[in-house]
Amino acid sequence: MLISRRTLLQAGTIAGVTTAAGWPARIALGNTARIRIGAMMPFTGTYAALGEAGVNGLKLALEMHGNKLGGREVEIVTLDDEAEPSRAPANATRLIKSDAVDVLFGTVHSGVAMGMVKVARETGTLLVIPNAGAGPATGPMCAPNIFRTSFTNWQPAFPMGKVAYDKGYRKIVSITWKYGAGEEAIAGFKEGFEALGGKVVKEITVPFPNVEFQANLAEIAALKPDAVFTFFAGGGAVKFVKDYAAAGLKDQIPLLGSGFLTEGTLEAQGAAAEGLLTTLHYADTLDIPANKSFREAYKKAFGKEADIYGVQGYDAGLMLIAGFNAVKGDTGAKAALYAAMEKATIDSPRGAMTFSPSHNPVQDIYLRQVRGGQNVVIGVAAPKLADPARGCKMPA
Repeated sequence: MLISRRTLLQAGTIAGVTTAAGWPARIALGNTARIRIGAMMPFTGTYAALGEAGVNGLKLALEMHGNKLGGREVEIVTLDDEAEPSRAPANATRLIKSDAVDVLFGTVHSGVAMGMVKVARETGTLLVIPNAGAGPATGPMCAPNIFRTSFTNWQPAFPMGKVAYDKGYRKIVSITWKYGAGEEAIAGFKEGFEALGGKVVKEITVPFPNVEFQANLAEIAALKPDAVFTFFAGGGAVKFVKDYAAAGLKDQIPLLGSGFLTEGTLEAQGAAAEGLLTTLHYADTLDIPANKSFREAYKKAFGKEADIYGVQGYDAGLMLIAGFNAVKGDTGAKAALYAAMEKATIDSPRGAMTFSPSHNPVQDIYLRQVRGGQNVVIGVAAPKLADPARGCKMPA
């Protein structure tokens, strides 16, 4: 059942009283009360499609299992975070205090996700991150009640270092926007590449969200590296790939990327993207039964093709199902709930997925090549890759 925050409030279905500290105390209703999931995602603006896909994936997983968690009905309460970090703590607090949600689900934007992490740590509310790749969420800010079903920005980028080295590339230029996701991705690639003996000879950063690349492309041409590694996504990825080809660099200096370079952008990039190599934890064409059945069910339910954002939301639902089934829907059995989620093996459309001690996915990272306008899997760049989770000190 998918409802908005306003609908939930008007229906008068909030069951809870307020403690002296200001946080909602649950009324003991056994297995009759619904488990509430607060989906704090972007539903307007640049990331609206990503927010919608993530919630669609979550909803599909729940509906395929009777819309229940551990025998209890589920309500999804939606709140538009507008991809605005400054409002994230207040929005997350509102879902917990006013809407009495049992689970926070969000979000796409890493800055907003970190605001949610802060509130989750303060309140002990279960937080599931279905997209944002900010490393600190499962690194220095890790906690027993914080889980991610997507990736860290390090994860897709690190394996490309070995791919590049094995192709004989020794000098590489990197380019990204100057913001957290790009900088973390570049650092991951650099770590993998330089550990083998390669060298990132120049790190170019572009002010976010600038898409004027001509001066940067001229600099790349002058540096004459063996290849270029990049992190761009969305409209920026479309513009960069087309400009790179138009500048005549595509056939001279191979372009490599974290998979978001060609994820959801291929139609707009057209021929400029053909042949590009990227690394990511999913591809639409992944030839496994779980992916085929998921994509069929997603298209039937929502009338559109699934994407990585839908996959990550779907897997969040499967993880919650595994956890709550283990505790028979008891939201108070937190230690047992988190232990069951941590031990779960998800039959994901991306392939079998488990969780690291920091609660980040352990997953295959695929090497993909653009062929005929599709990201085609041509190998596994890194099997069962776990993020190093540097700085994570999970309580015993």
